[in-house]
Amino acid sequence: MEQFIEFALKNWFLFLALIIILGLLIGSEVFRKVRGISTVNPTQALQLINNQNAVIIDIRDGGEYQAGHIPDARHIPRDALNNRLDELGKFKARPIIIYCRSGNRAFAACNLLKKHGFEKVHYLQGGLPTWQGANLPISKKT
Repeated sequence: MEQFIEFALKNWFLFLALIIILGLLIGSEVFRKVRGISTVNPTQALQLINNQNAVIIDIRDGGEYQAGHIPDARHIPRDALNNRLDELGKFKARPIIIYCRSGNRAFAACNLLKKHGFEKVHYLQGGLPTWQGANLPISKKT
């Protein structure tokens, strides 16, 4: 124990960085829960699609979408989402799953939808690579 304390005192900046990183990770999870945005893995997404008729929205750019996307996903690029909220209005009560390549753009899109009254907003954790990693189908139909 004495060696650990000595190491911690000599490397206080590493421990400070660790505490800050842990705080940010925990804070972002708490923020998501408070906002009512949940992450879903591919299995959970499939359950929402099959059991609750979830709407899937791909917010990547056109080239990424054409290279491959989740079947039946609606393509609404992140930059166009704010202008196309009206066409999503009929889905306010249905679960909505948003995905991108990594999850960063999807989280911002979820915040926008929640702000505009969408009730059940989820984002695919890990984005499309996670979907592909679960050996789920990809479509190239536009």
